[in-house]
Order: sequence, then C-alpha cells, then structure tokens
Amino acid sequence: MGRGGVECRAVTDDLAPELLEPFPCMKRFEPILDGTDRSPFATAVRAGLWVASQPYGLAIAFRNWLYDRGFKTIETATVPVISIGNLTAGGTGKTPASVLTARWFRAREVRVAILSRGYGALQDGVNDEAKELEILLPDVPHLQSPDRVATAKIAVEELEMQLLILDDGFQHRKICRDLNVVLVDATEPFGYGYLLPRGLLREPIASLRRADVVIATRADLVEPQTLAYIRTRIQRFNPRSAWIEAEHAAREWVNSEGETRELEAFRNKTVVAISGIGNPKGFESTLRKNHVCVLEHLVFPDHHPFSQADIASIEGRISSMDRVPDAIVCTGKDLAKLGACRIAGRELWALRVEMQVRTGEDILGEHLQRILARIQ
Repeated sequence: MGRGGVECRAVTDDLAPELLEPFPCMKRFEPILDGTDRSPFATAVRAGLWVASQPYGLAIAFRNWLYDRGFKTIETATVPVISIGNLTAGGTGKTPASVLTARWFRAREVRVAILSRGYGALQDGVNDEAKELEILLPDVPHLQSPDRVATAKIAVEELEMQLLILDDGFQHRKICRDLNVVLVDATEPFGYGYLLPRGLLREPIASLRRADVVIATRADLVEPQTLAYIRTRIQRFNPRSAWIEAEHAAREWVNSEGETRELEAFRNKTVVAISGIGNPKGFESTLRKNHVCVLEHLVFPDHHPFSQADIASIEGRISSMDRVPDAIVCTGKDLAKLGACRIAGRELWALRVEMQVRTGEDILGEHLQRILARIQ
C-alpha cells in the first residue's frame, strides 16, 4: 500500500502470459545469470554461457597485456584527458558522471568536450546519450565516433578545447588519460562475478588496478554493509584508488516539449514505466524512492531504438490493463527515442536525474583540482 492509500500492486500479475512476450525483459533472464534459478535448463544455459565467455576473456587479457607491455600504442593528447567508464555492461551512471565533471570545469571557465563512441546511433546519426547531453550541457561539444583519437584531435585543434572527457572510456585504451574514473553500480557491482556473456563483466575485476577514482553509484539503494564489502573487495586489487559514494538524485520531470514539473507532481501517482537502459532496476528503484506507484515496468534492451511497432505494442499492453495509469514515464535517454508527448492517451514524462556525491566530495574535488592546475 502506497502513501495516501494508493495501492502499488504490480499489474503484471493480472496479465495473461502471452502479453509479456513482446518485451525481452531482463527480469526474466536475471535469475539465470545470478544463479537463483536452479532448474536443469538454467544450469545448462549458465554452462553454455561460461564456455562462451572463455574466448572473450582470453581476448581481453591479451589485449590488455599488449597495452601494458607497450606493444600497442597509446596516443597522448596535448590537453588533459579524464576517462569516465565502468567495469560492467549496463547503466552505472556514466552520463550523469560526465555531466557532473563537465559542469565542474565549465564553472571554472574551462572549455570542455565530451568524446564518446556513439553506440546505438539513431537515424539522424546521434544516439540517445548525445540527445540528452545536448539538453543538459548545451555549451559542451559532444563528438561521437569509434575513432576517439581522431575526434580528440578535432576537439583540440579545431574546437580549441582545453579538456577532454572520454565517456565510457575505461576499455578504450588508445588514448592516455590523466585521470581514470571507474563507476561501480552498488546494486550489482561485479556483474554476477563472470565475464560476458556468462555475467556482465567487460573486464576482470583485477582491471580496477588502472583506476584512480572509484565511484560507487546508487549507493543510497544498498545497506552500509554492502558498500563496505564492495570497497574492501576493490581495495584488494587497488588500495591506492580514491573511494567516492554517489546517488542518482531525481531533480524534475520533463516532457518532449521541454515543459517541466516538480518531483511532487507524481507523488502517489500510478504510472507505467518504459526503459531501454542498462540498469532498469535502478530506474524503477528511483521511481519508488520518490513515491511513484509503478503499475508495470516495460523493459527493452539498452539503447533500444523505439519503432512505431514498439509504441503500438506498448499502447496495446496499456489498453489491456485493469487499471489505467495516471501517466507514462521513462528515462531522459528514452524520451528522445520515443518522440511522443502522449502514449495510449496518457501523458509521457521523463524523470531527469543528476549524480550527487554523498561521501568523498572533497577527495574528488582534489583530483579535479590537480587537472585544473595543469590547464591554468
């Protein structure tokens, strides 16, 4: 029962099983990865995924060995470079962290550019992250290309940038970085303990030795004991790295026309959530933390390009519900891809979140200050 007597019962329980089929939901695959599903089928799937992860692991190890031994060239930019990345596949909060960092330097009148690979670009050539960054950082150029050495050169020589931020740059080792920031999602820090595709690890945990700063994101969603365990495990591999704790703080609601509403506008309201991000559980937890009653969460793959067929399926799903939601909600990244003001006759609003440092803000500031001293 929600506050004010609003019942937050999952409508999914009342839907026919066949209605769930159009949505490849992580919730259904997660029990296999985390080991809670002990059925013979799940055990066989885990075994197959583990076998598939072995060549990937060997390739990652060999690649890192080549960089560590100097057999692969690491280019050095003529301006400071900050990398913001993660260890696992999925959403750890790289975009909010990039925004936080860029704003810190822009407040000190440093010309900053963000470089990213541009994964999942839409028909106009940019992806969901670029569209969100354009809104959040209108005075910060965002260059997207798999060749970030080339975009770094453009940013410095043509745009006269003084600082480069590599968004999702931990695995991109072609560019030397002056500060290596790694984000770890406190709700699932180590990707079920296995490399892709058996787990969610993009690299072994030991790769954290390269990190200068480790930020535990969504730290507000776990117990202090869990944070202590994560910190202890990380420091076994890298005792010199700085430890920061942060949360994804909800700021406001926004629609596709740029209108905004305060957080309280959706308090105790019933909604259907839509997301195509790396960590849908984190999004849903943030909604519930802000007293939004989630009737159902429709989960799509990360960077999913919503088509008209997808929207039609969503509308069909909503029209079949016993309860009509007050609104449809999504993430900031998904708002641009959905491209609508209303779905199934209900208003569509996105929850805008920002990274907020809970502990270690002074430590993070010291690291950024050292970079600033090199620019001035």
